[in-house]
Amino acid sequence: MNRLRRLWEAVRSSFWLVPLIFVGLSITAAAVLVEADSQSTSLALSRWPRLFGASAEGARVMMSTIAGSMMSVVGVTFSSVLVALALASSQYSSRILRSFLNSRATQSVLGFFAGTFSYCLVVIRTIRSGDDGAFVPNLAVFFGFILAVCSVGILLFFIHHISSSIQASSIIASVAGEALNAVDDLFPQPLATGSSDEPPGAPALENLAWRDIAANESGYIQKVDSVLLMRLAHRHELVIRMHHAMGEFVVEGTPLVAVASGQPLSPSLVKPLQFAFTVSRFRTVEQDIAFGIRQLVDVALKALSPGINDVSTAVTCIDYLTTVLVRLASRSFPSPHRYVEGRLRIITQERDFQTLLAEAFDQIRESSPGNTTILLRLLHSLQTIATCAVQPARREVLRGHVELVAELASRSIDTAEQRLRVERRVLEARAFFARAYETRVP
Repeated sequence: MNRLRRLWEAVRSSFWLVPLIFVGLSITAAAVLVEADSQSTSLALSRWPRLFGASAEGARVMMSTIAGSMMSVVGVTFSSVLVALALASSQYSSRILRSFLNSRATQSVLGFFAGTFSYCLVVIRTIRSGDDGAFVPNLAVFFGFILAVCSVGILLFFIHHISSSIQASSIIASVAGEALNAVDDLFPQPLATGSSDEPPGAPALENLAWRDIAANESGYIQKVDSVLLMRLAHRHELVIRMHHAMGEFVVEGTPLVAVASGQPLSPSLVKPLQFAFTVSRFRTVEQDIAFGIRQLVDVALKALSPGINDVSTAVTCIDYLTTVLVRLASRSFPSPHRYVEGRLRIITQERDFQTLLAEAFDQIRESSPGNTTILLRLLHSLQTIATCAVQPARREVLRGHVELVAELASRSIDTAEQRLRVERRVLEARAFFARAYETRVP
């Protein structure tokens, strides 16, 4: 079952699935129209002879022309996609290429063109003339003409889509949208005012004998089947402790999880425990919110590099990182200790708000010494996030980042006027946090 689930997820996220579906539907439509043509073409031909009437040679030439044109358009479309991928990789980050490959619009356009080509091939094969017995599937030929006309509009749409999708704002907004969806899926519960992130204490586990289960392949942890792990732990009276957080790299043969049990561990449990973890060559954002943040940070760092020096793109990344962190600041993070019927069953490796905040802003701040625009934007973002951080501990973490920005500005900005601007903004942020502590609800 797990193998089938992994195979289905790989197929569903592939680039070729949607085009293949279009090709299959086109071949089916061609077969159906050709089969139905013998029953309906006489009536349609008698009513609209100029619209549906065509000789076998004329129909064959038209369908051949459409098929050849579709292959040329498919080649141009693939070339445009490859150029867009190369530009995005060199200008922004190679980690965002999956958002291009997963674009349903691009896949559907390629599928429509490939499907039209396949449709024309099937119809051409059925056209007969001369000694073979004349047969012209007029309805099928007319539908091929409709597909060709629609392809012109779809090509225009694709040109607009590909030119818009490589713009910095579109790329950053798309990556941020995936991260926000992951936040809603992983952290659906709002955080109550004054509550704590501190997880409840775990029971003493010193008396348990732990046995490490090794990973059966190397790669990044994409997903964890928590339901399967919980079922195994409950059924076999286990306590499972994860060695790695979501998105971390695991090496084949090194410990993946540790299992504690009051009885000898059955060798048949090793494979199910390993199959609960989806390990692949790359990270995904569905269960790994840190990767969504990482992609935005990578784009910002690339923009701040001396060879590019695109401050505006870096500011856009900070703005969208702020959007993600604002949502995280008001959400409750799950405890690493998972229970079934009051008994501890799983101990996970969870990232907290402090870790994700550092993931978002540390490298950007460290890459921006003397950059007044970036430092001012970071101060603005930290204050914005603090307005939604209902927990005092999270506001304290945010205030610590304000001090880090202030310290960097004091030692890296040479111009007195620019240093004064940052110092004024730091004073405003400090005053904001002071007021927040005075008015907070106990």
